[in-house]
Amino acid sequence: MARQCKICGKQAVTGNKISHSNIKTKTRNHPNLQKVCAFFEGQVRHILVCTRCIRSGLVQKTA
Repeated sequence: MARQCKICGKQAVTGNKISHSNIKTKTRNHPNLQKVCAFFEGQVRHILVCTRCIRSGLVQKTA
């Protein structure tokens, strides 16, 4: 299972951490994913959703 939002497809992005002496090391920034129980593709299931999608109301959570 990929660490990716099931609604918008947001996933980790890569970049460089740059020190004071300008040495560059690779780093990954991960999205804030939450496991929620929601209606997805006509069924109730647990899915990984980013907090932006939860906040904007794109996810219909079950009780």
